[in-house]
Amino acid sequence: MRYAYAITAALLAGGAAATLSMQQPVGAQVAQNAGSTAHNPIGGPASFADLAARLEPAVVNISTTQRVKVPQQQNPFAGTPFDDLFKQFGGGAPGGDDNGGSDNGAKPATREAMSLGSGFVISADGYVVTNNHVITGGDPNDPSTKGATLESITVTLSDHTEYKARIIGRDAAADLAVLKIDAPKPLPFVQFGDSARTRVGDWVIAIGEPFALGGTVTAGIVSAIHRSISPNGGAYDRYIQTDAAINSGNSGGPMFDMAGNVVGINTAIYSPTGGNVGIGFAIPAEQAKPVIDVLMKGGHVRRGYLGVGIQAITDDIASALGLPKNHGEIVSRVEPGYAAAKAGIQQGDVIVRVNNIDVTPDESLSFIVSNLPIGSRVPIELIRHNQHITVTAVVGERPPEDQLAALGGADADNGDADNGQSAQSKATSSALGLGLQALTPRIAQQLGIPATVRGVVIGSVDSSSDAASNGLKRGDVILSINQQPTATVAAAAQIIADAQKAGRDTVLLLVQRGTQPGIYIGVKLQKK
Repeated sequence: MRYAYAITAALLAGGAAATLSMQQPVGAQVAQNAGSTAHNPIGGPASFADLAARLEPAVVNISTTQRVKVPQQQNPFAGTPFDDLFKQFGGGAPGGDDNGGSDNGAKPATREAMSLGSGFVISADGYVVTNNHVITGGDPNDPSTKGATLESITVTLSDHTEYKARIIGRDAAADLAVLKIDAPKPLPFVQFGDSARTRVGDWVIAIGEPFALGGTVTAGIVSAIHRSISPNGGAYDRYIQTDAAINSGNSGGPMFDMAGNVVGINTAIYSPTGGNVGIGFAIPAEQAKPVIDVLMKGGHVRRGYLGVGIQAITDDIASALGLPKNHGEIVSRVEPGYAAAKAGIQQGDVIVRVNNIDVTPDESLSFIVSNLPIGSRVPIELIRHNQHITVTAVVGERPPEDQLAALGGADADNGDADNGQSAQSKATSSALGLGLQALTPRIAQQLGIPATVRGVVIGSVDSSSDAASNGLKRGDVILSINQQPTATVAAAAQIIADAQKAGRDTVLLLVQRGTQPGIYIGVKLQKK
C-alpha cells in the first residue's frame, strides 16, 4: 500500500477490491442488490443497518502469502579464528560453505510475507474483484519486499469460510484484478450501478476489512468526482472522492450508493499519517466495469496511445508561456516511432484539444486518448510558439507497463559547447538565482549524463530563489528556456534578457537530472 501526502496519492495498505455485475446469474440466484432503484432521499437515512446487512455477505477479505528474498549479513570474520563463532551466533548464509571455508558472498535467504485487503463477489459462481495492488507480490511501502513472489491467495467470506483463489485476470494500469473461488454452493454477490449519475453530496457507504479487523461499514458522502491524485494524471486518474472512513485493508472494497449498487472501488487515501483523515478515493464503476468484463473473459485491455510524456500546466508554466490556466498539457518528450512523432508533435507543444474534446484537469490527455479506438485518425490541436496548429494522429495501442517503464530518455538539443562567459553567468544568476556553466564532456561524465545531451549545467543555486523552491539543484542540466535551446550560457542569458524585455516574470525551463527524462519547470525571475 502506498500512502499519499502533499501531491502524492497512496494505495490503501493491504489491498482493495472492486466489484462487477455478473453476466448471467447462476441457477436461480439473484444479486444481493437486484431490483434496487436509485432514489433521492430527503435528508439523511434513518439507518444504514438494513442496507449493510444485505450487502455485507458479498464483501470478502483477501490475504496473500509471498516469498521475499532478503540479503544475509556478510561474515566480516571470514578466514579468521572467529569464523566459526560468527556462524554459531547467527552469522553466515544458509547454504554457505560448511566445510571450514568462508562464504563472504552471503547468499540471500527467503522469508514469508503477507498482505491483506478487501474484495467483493460479483457472481454466484465465485468471481471476485479486487485491486491489482492487493495481490501483487511485495509491499510498495517496504523496499525490502521488492521482487517478492506471490505464492497463494486466500478469500475469506463474511461467515469466515476460506477458499483458495486463482487469478483470472489483472490490469496494472487500472489497478484491477479478477479472482475465482470454487464454492460448493452459490455465493451472495453484488452488481455495479451507474457511477456516471453519482453527484457530489450523495450518500455512500464503504464496506471492507481495515486493519484485518473484519467486516466494517462506514458512511459518508461523495466529496468530489473526476478527482486526479497524481501530478500528471493518467488514463485512470479520475476518482470519486469521499469522506467515508477508509483505512489500511479497505483497498478493493466496494463503495455503495443508497440503492445498494456498487458505484466505486475503494483504492487510495490522502493522508499525512497513513490513517483516515476524511479523504478517500474510489475507482468509478463506469471505468472499472469495462475492464472487469474483459478480464473475466481472459482477455487483456487495449488502450489508445500517442507516445508522449506530458505535464500539467501549472501556474508558473502558464505564466511563462502566456497561456490560460487549466487548459491543455505540455509535451515533455516524444517517443520516436509512435503516433505523436509520426504526426509531427514536438517537445514543448501544448496539446489543448483531442478529437474535438478540450484537454482540462477533468478531461486529461491520458484519459481522452486511452479511450479512443486504436487505429482511428483524430485531430489534435496544439500551441507551438504561440501559434495554434492542428495535426492528425493515428491512435496506437498502449504498450505493456514494463515496456513503458523502459521508455523515456530525454531528447537532447543540439548546440556547441560554451567556453564559459562570466558576464552571462552573472546575468543568469541575478535573474534566475542560478549560476550556470558549460556542460563539458568531463562534467557530463561526472554527472552520469549521456554525451549527446546539450545544455548548460547548474553550478550553484540561491537558496532564497524560486528556482530553489522548485527543487532545482547543483548538477541539473537546463536543456532549454522558453522552448529555445540553451547550448551555451550566452544563449541562456539572451533568452532570459528577451523575456525580461517582453515583460515576462516567469520563464519555462526544460531540466534534466542524470539520465531521467527532462521535465518542464516554471521559474519566477528575480526582481532587480
